[in-house]
This record gives sequence, structure tokens and C-alpha cells, in this order.
Amino acid sequence: MIGRRLLIAVPILFVSAIIVFAIMRLVPGDPAAAILGSDATPTAIAQLHRQLGLDQPFTTQFFDWLGGVLHGNFGQDYVTSQPITQELTQRLPVTCELAGLAFVFAVVFAVPIGVIAAVRRDGWVDRLIRSVAVITIALPDFVFGLIGVLVFGLGLALVPTSGYVSIAAGGIVGNFQSIVLPAIALALGLGGVLVRTTRSAMVDVLDADYVRFARASGFGPMTVVFRYALRNASVPIVTVIGLQLGYLLGGTVVVEQLFSLPGIGQLVVQAMLNRDYPVVQACVLIFVVAFIVASLITDIVYTVLNPRLRKAAE
Repeated sequence: MIGRRLLIAVPILFVSAIIVFAIMRLVPGDPAAAILGSDATPTAIAQLHRQLGLDQPFTTQFFDWLGGVLHGNFGQDYVTSQPITQELTQRLPVTCELAGLAFVFAVVFAVPIGVIAAVRRDGWVDRLIRSVAVITIALPDFVFGLIGVLVFGLGLALVPTSGYVSIAAGGIVGNFQSIVLPAIALALGLGGVLVRTTRSAMVDVLDADYVRFARASGFGPMTVVFRYALRNASVPIVTVIGLQLGYLLGGTVVVEQLFSLPGIGQLVVQAMLNRDYPVVQACVLIFVVAFIVASLITDIVYTVLNPRLRKAAE
């Protein structure tokens, strides 16, 4: 099954590269004019087109770019003239840290809260949890980010309102303070989805015969809920986590821009404003690869949780 996934990933990446490449060429605006400014002459713009290869046919531009990507070369940034690979190397750790911390927050807090809602179903605790989950799903990430800035950044002055501090520059504490608020803002939407999914899956499992048998056998409530019920309810939870990882990665674009984090999300926004084709193509391709890897990891977890799938894979 994993081998089939890897084979399918190749055409998905190729088609994604074509779509992104084509869309960037259809976006209004000229990269050369954006680089040279409003005072640029047609002659200067045409000369820059030749330097950047933008005067070549679409297919020639695409396969030249694709050939470079296959060799690990994403080209040069139109604005800074730096290798895009170098920019990605500098910014990718920030995005990975943001998305990783948001993922940990969402899973660690949302799954137990969903379990509590299922155990206390139809009570006031369940209704409160479901109401809060709906709010976190309905509101976009930047709203939570703005609220966090106003309350915890400006009001209580507990964390900085913008900027990023690496571990090397500010230590673990300084790094955590600079990233925790954006991570929470990014995690709330995913957390709301996980709470509702966990509750729904647990409600179905808690009424199953084997759970009743476990209770009748004298097992404690915690053992019944977490050893028997949650384990068997984990497959739909893992499914939603795998599907929502794409949402999580997409959310980094808005959150990084809001908190001025020097990650891939901020880079892609700046590149789109500057009509910096190669940078946007490289960033989107990284997001696609990350989504495919997340789907592959989800399939592997499936085989661990479900013995029938494990036997089929063998």
C-alpha cells in the first residue's frame, strides 16, 4: 500500500507543478515591471525578460524549471537574486516549528477534551465543549491571532506581539515565547475539528458491546475509556488529523504574515506581491510534498491501528 502511494505521488507532484506554473503565468502583472518599478522603459523590461527567460515559450520555461528542481535547484529569487534553495533552508525551520507546535497543541488538548465531552455527553460540560469547538472552527486563524495579540501581547505583556527569536539567539524560553501565540492561534481551528471528531467517534464506541463487557468485567473507568474505547475510536481521529494537516500548512501563510514570522508562509506572500514566479512555485511545491508525506504517514498509522489493514498490506 505504501509503495502504491509513492507511485501515485509522482504524477500528483508533476500535475501540481504544471498547475502552479500555469497559474502564476496567468496572474495579472509583469515580474520585470515589478522589479524595475513604474519608471522602467519598455526596452529595459524586454531586456530583463530575456535575462529571466520570460521571453521563452511556456513549455521551454516549464521544463527548464522542472529540470532544475529535479537537481535540487529552484532557481534564483527575482528580487534578491539569491538562490531560492538558500532562502528555503533559512525559512523552512520556522514554518516546521510553527506547524509542529500547533499540531502538538491541537492533538494533546483536543483529543482528551473530546473524550471528556463523549463521557459527559448531553450534559452541560458536553454542550459547553461543543459550543466552543464550533466557534474555533467558524472563526479564521487571524481572528484568534488578533485576540491573542490584544490580550496576551499588549494587555498582559506575557509574550511578544511579533517577530521570531531562534533558540540560538534567545534560548528555549525566548524561542517558545516568540512562537507560542502564533502556534495557539493556528491550533485552535484544528483543535475544534478534532474535538468534534473525537467526541463523535467515542460516543459510537462507548455504546459498543465490548466496552460494556469491559465495564462488566470490573475494569476501571479510565482503563475502559482510554485502553478499549479510545483505541478503537482512533481510526477516524487519525483520518481527520491527516486530512487537516493540509489546512494546518495553509494556515501558516496567514499566521506568519500576521506575526511577522520569517517562514515559508511569509515568503510566499511577499513573492506573490512581487510576481516572483520561481519562489511561489518552490513554496507551493514544498506544501504539496508535505501534504503527500502527511498522507503517507497517516496510511502507516492506519496499518498500526487496524490489524486487518496490516494483513492486507503484507
